[in-house]
Amino acid sequence: MSLGLFDMIGLAASLVFALPLANYAVVRILAGETALGAGLLVVAVAMVVLPQYFLDPGRILRGLLRGLLPRQLRGDDAESGSDGDAAEK
Repeated sequence: MSLGLFDMIGLAASLVFALPLANYAVVRILAGETALGAGLLVVAVAMVVLPQYFLDPGRILRGLLRGLLPRQLRGDDAESGSDGDAAEK
């Protein structure tokens, strides 16, 4: 995964908040409160993973613009080619 400057800054910002939460989660697990510790650990991991893999602003913007454009302007050659192949057979 190639990260640009803004991606690195976003990752650092996520880690600033996720690392103390993960530390507290481990302390709670070691203290015997496994449900609370495991839940907090899941939240800490989600704070880092979700923005990096699922909430990519570029992907969201491309999907939004793709849905707003008419089909003729999208440039989907693969979709129109598969329909044409089915009609020829």
